[in-house]
Amino acid sequence: MRSPDLIITFLGTGTSTGIPMIACTCAVCTSTDKKNKRLRTSILVQSSSTTIVIDTTPDFRYQMLRINNTKLDAVLFTHPHKDHIAGLDDIRAYNFFENKAMDVYANSLTAEALKREFAYVFADKKYPGVPQINLYTIDETPFVIGDIPVKPFTVWHHKMPVYGFQFKDFTYITDANRIDEPVRNIIKDSKILVLNALRNEHHVSHFTLNEAISIVQELKIPEAYFTHISHQLGKHADVEKKLPKGIHLAYDGLTLNI
Repeated sequence: MRSPDLIITFLGTGTSTGIPMIACTCAVCTSTDKKNKRLRTSILVQSSSTTIVIDTTPDFRYQMLRINNTKLDAVLFTHPHKDHIAGLDDIRAYNFFENKAMDVYANSLTAEALKREFAYVFADKKYPGVPQINLYTIDETPFVIGDIPVKPFTVWHHKMPVYGFQFKDFTYITDANRIDEPVRNIIKDSKILVLNALRNEHHVSHFTLNEAISIVQELKIPEAYFTHISHQLGKHADVEKKLPKGIHLAYDGLTLNI
């Protein structure tokens, strides 16, 4: 069966603090350019019949309102850090309007964190109105949500395993600073790669801008978009014009057709 055409929407492209960062008066945080306003990192993946969100950030509610999204079939989680899971409670609205539980997919580490952070969701005796969730613990075995095939794989966020996801020849990676060789072989045939590029200076658990550029060029990916961006990287327009051909900074609201 032919894979469906997909639309990718960048719901947020900022790091854990977002941009502007609270109390910061730097040139990026005070910029009036909309491309310098970055909510926490997340994307929406849509076919004609299926809608998936990757990560429910602290901004999840506003992200859905901002794009006027009225349908959600599933949530995929990359890892258990707060800036990627904190908005899960707000799937309640979809429970109500779609009259069904939300399918949620996560690796075992993230599944345990969800049960801990949202204990009331998984309690034997639930308070009325709590989110209704079908939690599926996944490994790297490919699976299908609706009509969208999903291929998970593991990258490394310092010592934490983080799931990246591949949809057709589109690959999404956030919160990583190491990609092992077997995974590089998985993603090297991607036509589009989304990769985190936090800042210019070294970071213990994120790729720098130059490290992200090197990966794209080493793997010969024809088109790449960087996400999970800190205010320390600089203004969008200034960074964008210095990037090699085929490489771009993603921004909130950007859509791609794949």
